[in-house]
Amino acid sequence: MIRSVVRGFGAALPKQVMTNKEMESKVDTSDEWIVQRTGIRQRYIASEGETTASLGESAARAALARADLTADDLDLIIVATSTPDNTFPATAVNIQNRLGMRHGAAFDLQAVCSGFVYAVATADAYIRGGLAKRALVIGAETFSRILDWSDRTTCVLFGDGAGAIILEAQEGAGTNADRGVLTAQLRSDGIHGDKLYVDGGPSTTGTVGHLRMEGREVFKHAVGMITDVIEAAFEATGTTADDVDWLVPHQANRRIIDGSAKKLGIPLDKVVVTVDVHGNTSAASIPLALDTAAADGRIKKGDLVMLEAMGGGFTWGSVLIRW
Repeated sequence: MIRSVVRGFGAALPKQVMTNKEMESKVDTSDEWIVQRTGIRQRYIASEGETTASLGESAARAALARADLTADDLDLIIVATSTPDNTFPATAVNIQNRLGMRHGAAFDLQAVCSGFVYAVATADAYIRGGLAKRALVIGAETFSRILDWSDRTTCVLFGDGAGAIILEAQEGAGTNADRGVLTAQLRSDGIHGDKLYVDGGPSTTGTVGHLRMEGREVFKHAVGMITDVIEAAFEATGTTADDVDWLVPHQANRRIIDGSAKKLGIPLDKVVVTVDVHGNTSAASIPLALDTAAADGRIKKGDLVMLEAMGGGFTWGSVLIRW
């Protein structure tokens, strides 16, 4: 059977770092309060001239270089983002143009913090269906542009950045030993739409709006939803928590990450955590964490890697990959 195998990975971060100490000068908060409740110590903030598309392009070029490929080798670009450069055209088309790619297809996908998981699942479906041989999947965000910097409950949480992987069609035996995407589990429930949202948009206010969140409600649902899709992935593949080499979660909150791992029985030394240095970068958080752990040698060829995320909507999902 055809599997979607990771051929390359890359990441990009803005130049500016904002520490918790610097955040204290913006809002009534403290480094101690932020670290205790979230695990975040710093985040990257896009400066003028740095956009979702420019960060996504840099991550894409890094992934192409690591895969020893060019844009001509791609058939498909999917960009997961909630902070596009423009309402339209899609940021993916913008990046396609920046890369000099004049063929194939490119489009954006919006599932907020679950966006990268949804995008990987979508690219995998294209590849398994024979519609693409190689897909560039990017998670890119500039959440600093939609934050209310007077709201200390949200502005301390988020940062900017981009990460990318290249998926390539390769033949597998149809077993869990195959490299590539083994299963994807996606969920959503719109009843929770008012718990994490942006209070603006072209069709309603005609403005970009700002991010709003009921933190306690999000936290209350997060661990249960995350474990739901991970257990579904185990059931679909006949694997267990003991088989997982690395859990790469959405980097929203250290307490959610630790709580989910504990509930699933996955040791914390098998969990990739970058929330302390990146903050919550929404759809970019998983590919940024993947790049960090794969570049430093923790994630190796043949490892079983579980990706999971939950985001506004609510949306949530998991992808199990043999690296």
